[in-house]
Formats: sequence, C-alpha cells, structure tokens
Amino acid sequence: MTQVILLCILILVASVVGTATGFGTSTVMIPVMTLFVPLPITLLFVGIIHLCGDIWKVLLFKRGFEWKLVLGFGIPGIVASFLGASLSLHAQALPLKQILGAFLILYVVYLLVKRNWSLPKTHTTAVCGGSLSGLFAGFFGIGGAVRGAFLMAFNLPKEVYIFTSGLIALFIDVTRISRYIWGGTRLGQNLLLALLAGIPISFIGAYTAKRFLDKLPQKQFRVFVAVFLALVGAKLLIWS
Repeated sequence: MTQVILLCILILVASVVGTATGFGTSTVMIPVMTLFVPLPITLLFVGIIHLCGDIWKVLLFKRGFEWKLVLGFGIPGIVASFLGASLSLHAQALPLKQILGAFLILYVVYLLVKRNWSLPKTHTTAVCGGSLSGLFAGFFGIGGAVRGAFLMAFNLPKEVYIFTSGLIALFIDVTRISRYIWGGTRLGQNLLLALLAGIPISFIGAYTAKRFLDKLPQKQFRVFVAVFLALVGAKLLIWS
C-alpha cells in the first residue's frame, strides 16, 4: 500500500510538470520508478500514465488543433516508436542518453540567445521531429523532450503547442505500449492498483497545470519550456 501511495504522489507531480511543459511526465517518473521496478515494467506503467496525460492535454487544450503539424509529426512518430520499443526490449545504450542531454542543453542556450529564431513550419521539419521523438519515446520513454524541442522551435502559441504535443504523443504512446505488452511485459497487482488510482489523479495534475498556463503570458511560455528542457538535458548528461 505504501508503494501505491508513493506512486500516486509521483503521478500527480509528473502530471503537473508534463502538462505544463508538453513533456516531462516520463522524465520525472522513469528515474524514480527504475530504482525499485525493472525498466520494461517501468516503461509500460509510465507509458499508460503518459497516455492518459495525452488525452487530458487534447481535451483541455482542444482549441489548439493544427492537423498538418499533427500528421507530419504523428505518422513518422508511430513508426519510429514501434522500432524504438522493439530495440528497448533487447538493448541498452546509455551513451546515447548523455549525447541527447548535451544536445538539449546546447539547443536551449542557442534558443535563449536567438529568441526570435524558429524552424520553418515545413513537412520535412515535422517528419524529422516526429521520427526522432518517436524513436526516443519507444527506446528510452523520454521522447517528449525531443518533441518539445522541435515544437518549441516553431514558436507556437501555448495552446497549439500543448495540444499538438499531446495528440502526437497519444499516437506514439498507443504504439509503444502495444509493443511492450506484445513483448510480454506485464504489471503486478500493486502497480495495477496504483494505475487505477493514478489515472484520475493524473487528470487533477493536468487541470492544475492548465490553470497555471492560463495565467502565464505567451512571451514567458517559451522561456518556461526552455528551462525544463535544460533540466532534462542536465539530468540525462549527469545522472544517466
């Protein structure tokens, strides 16, 4: 029961962070859960919570729909996430996490120096972003940071950013969760209880984050997301 309560608290914190930044749920939960749960089981549990968070983002920020951006990111992301999830069942590649961490830190520094810089809203850019975020989501469970980096470079309004991130992640999460289960990963009784309790708690976290974002000016939103990207990068670089 203690484990269930601790997981519910973790879910609440991760849901607030994950909704407010467009990524981060997995980044908060995975390092903690892997301390006492095997990685494949952690990826499945966190993937389901992440999927619920995707649904809440879509429902709470539905005014931000841009279908071309969603399809450009989503379709390549589905394919890449299946490949990444397949690889995660058989391989570990920690140096790649450190490379990703260094990239995110340098990327954020560049964006803060060049505040008016943005990527072209082209199909090619979306495909590249979707493919990379899907691959990392399936393999490491942290593809949201890569997706957030690409979406932030589009300099989108915060509602569009959160909705697009959530809907793309939903496609990717359904794919990778199916692959984890197909590969034989299952949750124990305590984790199933935590999951049942954690789903409504994740909505409370998402709603809390929405109230915060409603009050956050658009000009400060990009900096807010950049700070969390840098924190993720530091975590991957130092503590991977």
